[in-house]
Amino acid sequence: MIYAILIIGLLIGLPIAIAIIATLLVFMATGEAPYTIRIVATEMFRSLNSFPLLAIPLFVLAGELMNESGITGRIIAFANVLVGRMRAGLAMVNIWASVIFAGLSGSAVADTSAIGRVFIPEMEKHGYDRSFAAALTAASSVIGPIIPPSIPVIIYALIVSGVSVPALFLAGIVPGLLLALFLSGYVLLTVKVDHVDQAIELSAKPAGAALLEGILPLLMPVFVVGSILIGVVTPTEAASFAVAYALVLGIFVYRKITLSALPRIFAGAMRDSSVILIIIAAVGAANWLLTYNRVPNMLTDWVLANVDGKTTFLIAVILLFLFVGLFLEGIAAMLVLVPILHPIAVSLGVDPVHFGILVIFNLMIGLITPPLGLCLFVAEGIANVGMVRLTRAILPFFFVEVLVLLILTFVPETVIWLPRVMGF
Repeated sequence: MIYAILIIGLLIGLPIAIAIIATLLVFMATGEAPYTIRIVATEMFRSLNSFPLLAIPLFVLAGELMNESGITGRIIAFANVLVGRMRAGLAMVNIWASVIFAGLSGSAVADTSAIGRVFIPEMEKHGYDRSFAAALTAASSVIGPIIPPSIPVIIYALIVSGVSVPALFLAGIVPGLLLALFLSGYVLLTVKVDHVDQAIELSAKPAGAALLEGILPLLMPVFVVGSILIGVVTPTEAASFAVAYALVLGIFVYRKITLSALPRIFAGAMRDSSVILIIIAAVGAANWLLTYNRVPNMLTDWVLANVDGKTTFLIAVILLFLFVGLFLEGIAAMLVLVPILHPIAVSLGVDPVHFGILVIFNLMIGLITPPLGLCLFVAEGIANVGMVRLTRAILPFFFVEVLVLLILTFVPETVIWLPRVMGF
């Protein structure tokens, strides 16, 4: 009955957090002692009673402020100088603008929305199929939560005690760049020559001016991640610095943000943060129930008794997360599954940092898979090409990203090399 309530809630369109809370309330109200409704509220509050969680709304706010500062155009101009003259230049700029944007927002959905509004119509104008442009924008935006600073990384570190946030930040850099390189290679191999834009002019500014204007936004992730790595600040304090930096840049340097616009920006950041935090609270209460009934322990014992090695386990994890990503939002899936799977991974000898990046990368691929891929919905909302047509266009990019995931899984050095070199 309990599972039926959860499944029915999801099928009728309830947000995942509300469906979980409703299921827990019914279970606690009808179950025997020690189950009481009070436990749901207590565990939800306990899940949010964490100082490091403050980093999430602060990084969300910093991303909103940077978006409002008009940096999207500057990032595109910067990327255009770097790769715009290559074959399939506009598609290449799309990919590498996402790489740069990743260091500012840390959100794949924000990346799809900001860059898609510029690139999808622009790429169509230069001869690209509109559905291809939308699919490429959604696929490249997956880079956003992998390259630091990253909200999923902070959440993962909160779930798994003992895993270093700086180590996870460093571990995401090579996978993010590797994904950008593979997407670029696919574009170079598949885009027809007669559809190539040889001289893209996305900005009327000279190359030197475009590079100079792109430096200031790029300094934010450098300062934020750098200050965390050298141990000067915690991730929460670094997020506060990011907000201050974005405010100064938007109000005093670029003069794109007015004081009257701040309430709207803050309200938008509050709304987006609340979505994440209510999921954390709901899943935290559900995890209490699972832990109380020793479900993680039983699953760990079963896997260790039946899985014959690390390779088999990692393949099973990939398939599980790809399947779960079809139906669950990435952060919710992480909160539910990581507390169960992480101890098993460690028991089998998987590096905790390596496993963390694999989980995050895996779930970010879910953002471009139907029926519930958020980036897919955002891209379709901009392109208006129909979900069926966009799904066909996204499939090759999906397989490229799965290929990168397999490389990261079975060549662990691609993930853990940089943290190890930096002493983590």
